[in-house]
Amino acid sequence: MTRTVVTTVDPRADLSALHGPGGSGLRFLVGQYVALTKPRIIELLLITTIPVMFLAARGVPDLLLVLATLVGGTLSAGSANTLNCYIDRDIDAVMHRTKKRPLVTGTISPRGALIFGVVLAVVSTVWLGLLVNWLSAGLALAALLFYVVGYTLLLKRRTAQNIVWGGAAGCMPVLVGWSAVTNSLSWSAFILFMVIFFWTPPHYWPLSMRFKQDYAEADVPMLPVVEQFVVVARQIAIYAWAMVLTSVALIPVGGMGWIYTVVAITSGGLFLAEAHRLLAGAKAGIPEIKLRPMRLFHLSITYLTILFVGVAIDPIWHLSLPGIV
Repeated sequence: MTRTVVTTVDPRADLSALHGPGGSGLRFLVGQYVALTKPRIIELLLITTIPVMFLAARGVPDLLLVLATLVGGTLSAGSANTLNCYIDRDIDAVMHRTKKRPLVTGTISPRGALIFGVVLAVVSTVWLGLLVNWLSAGLALAALLFYVVGYTLLLKRRTAQNIVWGGAAGCMPVLVGWSAVTNSLSWSAFILFMVIFFWTPPHYWPLSMRFKQDYAEADVPMLPVVEQFVVVARQIAIYAWAMVLTSVALIPVGGMGWIYTVVAITSGGLFLAEAHRLLAGAKAGIPEIKLRPMRLFHLSITYLTILFVGVAIDPIWHLSLPGIV
């Protein structure tokens, strides 16, 4: 049975939010709109965008171009996340970890969030088109639309594979960063795209395991809701292997040197060890509280950061070998 949650929001909520807790005023309202953009998720996107620009430039790219790309990318991602909050406000009200989001508490009205999200989409596309290039603008807009329409509207509530295909939107910043520098795409960019594609399930499914009850109550069919943990852990291990092997493929294709090689193999090995620890525990029937899937979730963020730092540093030190770029 599908649970329908109706939230009643005062249409004057945007004005009442000006008073905020303790009379914090306009600053509180601005903070609520910023919260709609999910800054922590945007940070992950920027972690992948900047290093790719270094690799594409084979050194330090134009810093003004980097700044323009980051601003445009931040606005685009902020738009996608805001529209996601607008669409998912009913299930956010049910889930414990999202029940304090602005649209649930009523500090921002649905109409205000919708307008804010659309304005960010328009501004980000025009910004990237005029200050970077129209290829980057088009890629960013495609990611935004796929996340909002493909993932949030079509996949999230209908299939346990939602995060697999919906995660493709989170891979697009790699292509945006590369195209910002070269106004083209390459095999190196597509390989890094696939690294993030394979990284997304091992990153998100441990979180879904931790908050399985939340998703179940909201009728969102995340894989840990519809399958036993041993099945989920096995899928996590499979995607982890695909991710690490793809990251290694960048070495010959992108002409990477020893810095990236060491980083990719070492960090990948640690990730695989943790993924198989989770799988072994699930096979042994260890209770969730002792299984600690969030260890892999937090490690996945560290892994992605370290790997892409390697992507950035390798060309700076001019230690790469000739390859296909």
